[in-house]
Amino acid sequence: MQKTIRLLLASCNLLVLPGSAAAKSALEVGQPAPDFSLPDQTGRTVSLADYRGKWLVLYFYPKDFTPGCTTEAQHFRDAVPDIEKLGAAVIGVSEDSVKNHAKFAETYHLDYTLLADDKGKVAAAYESLYNIFGILKFAKRHTFIIDPRGHIAAIYLNVDPAQNPQQIVIKLQSLMKVSS
Repeated sequence: MQKTIRLLLASCNLLVLPGSAAAKSALEVGQPAPDFSLPDQTGRTVSLADYRGKWLVLYFYPKDFTPGCTTEAQHFRDAVPDIEKLGAAVIGVSEDSVKNHAKFAETYHLDYTLLADDKGKVAAAYESLYNIFGILKFAKRHTFIIDPRGHIAAIYLNVDPAQNPQQIVIKLQSLMKVSS
């Protein structure tokens, strides 16, 4: 039952729930990004520190293989060459398992890192976790740009899965011009 509800909610691209991103985030541009260390789709542990000295796009999404999440993943896949030309990397994060992420990446030819936040701790640290009555938890659709020093450079809440990757490319170009 819980899995069915989670799939339905994740596929609906919900915009407002109690305690959702409609409320102002306490995370702010300029502050240090919350640290993380999670397994990727291959089982390798990936940490924020691995990206020190490099721009990082960290996006949270509810569920592998759901319509909105698949759209967003494919659009990021298509934007990765432009993002990498700017010297940045992309990481997607959801509560799905390493095994599910591996199938998702293989099915849709996703050539970037997907992290398994199975307990939702990293999503919670980034204020990107829906927690419905303590029973149902999944990541909100949020995107963060983290600068080479490990600070939050931009925050996107309640993103459009089809448009967010291109918005990120434009924002990265703008941020890099300013920091030059």
